[in-house]
Amino acid sequence: MNPLTRHRKLLENKKVERWYENLKARSQVTSDIYLRNFGLWLEYLHLDPESVITMARDHFDDFKGSVSDVIRGLEKKGTMGASISTGIKPMISYLKFYNVSVKLGINIRNENRNLKAEKEVIPGKDELAKALRMATIRERVSISLMAFSGLRPEVLGNIDGSDGLVIGDIPDLRIMDGKVNYDHVPVQINVRPELSKIRTAYFTFLGPEGSEYLKEYLESRIASGETLKMNTPIIMPVEKQSLDKKNRFLLTTLLLRRIKGTIVKAGFEWRPYIFRIYFGTNLDSAEAKGLISHPWRQFIMGHKGDIEETYTKREGKIEEGREQYSKCLDYIETTEHGKPQADVKRGVMIEMLSLLLGYTQDKIDQLDLDNMSNEDFHNLIKKGLLGNITENGTRQKIVSEKDIEHYMNQGYEVFTTLPSGKIVMKLPS
Repeated sequence: MNPLTRHRKLLENKKVERWYENLKARSQVTSDIYLRNFGLWLEYLHLDPESVITMARDHFDDFKGSVSDVIRGLEKKGTMGASISTGIKPMISYLKFYNVSVKLGINIRNENRNLKAEKEVIPGKDELAKALRMATIRERVSISLMAFSGLRPEVLGNIDGSDGLVIGDIPDLRIMDGKVNYDHVPVQINVRPELSKIRTAYFTFLGPEGSEYLKEYLESRIASGETLKMNTPIIMPVEKQSLDKKNRFLLTTLLLRRIKGTIVKAGFEWRPYIFRIYFGTNLDSAEAKGLISHPWRQFIMGHKGDIEETYTKREGKIEEGREQYSKCLDYIETTEHGKPQADVKRGVMIEMLSLLLGYTQDKIDQLDLDNMSNEDFHNLIKKGLLGNITENGTRQKIVSEKDIEHYMNQGYEVFTTLPSGKIVMKLPS
């Protein structure tokens, strides 16, 4: 469900609509977040879009008093100061748009501190590797693009599901005869202006480990019958969807919810955004060792540089960026730098056989994984899952996402997600 549904009715007010469209002209994400928070503050103050202007302009003391009371109430409830400060900005923005400039002068406890972030510990390689092992094949790619390429989650699928990263944004990627190959590794990933937080295009890279996960994911979709085109989303919604009824791309909120589920499954309590922080922190370490320059570090993170960077200034220096990124792989990837892609692929196959089918090492050793095609491997996984369901009677079921809640109410748990997007659920042992 679109996270803005609750406050969409505000757009029926012409004043709100004009303010919203003005914000949207610069950033869809900002306009939607501001609309939601503006709606919350109207509820806190028991005002509407018209009366908040009147009260702030003509009865400022009463307005300031009401705002102060709400802030103190939120503090007592334990709301972080940074969240309160961020949440009130949209209302100030709305008033300013209608020429009502207010200076509240109200202090907020810990306004400039993100207490949760301060307590966060950046994952180590072993912890990230565990999360990747516990992830479904799709979530493994999502995490990789954040942890190994530094992409913001909104790049993979934006807030309303109308846009996101597509096949054509990866110029090194080639699809022939159902197989995915790369012209170069690390693989170049282009972030279009409409997906970039800084509203200008930039590019980053994906190393051998992440590119192998991407290859596995895309080839599994091809094997299931999907035709991949230049405008095909890299990260697909869970189910095949009708474009006239649902979103073509996975919404940011749903993407983060899936990643959070993987984090919890792996036994951690991180925020999903920790994976981009992991990338940035490890680039800092590589920069300290002189492996990557500060301007390149800023550029591939999608930051504005000390001196304004433009895409054209970097466009002719792709190989330079690839070389600098490559030097950082020891700090970023969980596998050994320079390890053959075949070894990475074999490791992924072993993890899937172990986690999904419960194969022992002796049973895995009986398989010729080195010479097994991706299609044969996917068929093996599919056959094994279906076999488990047959053997266990009704202890396992393959369902659509919309039926998950129904079966959870009957005691079933989510077991895994198939390449087709269907969900395997099982009864606890």
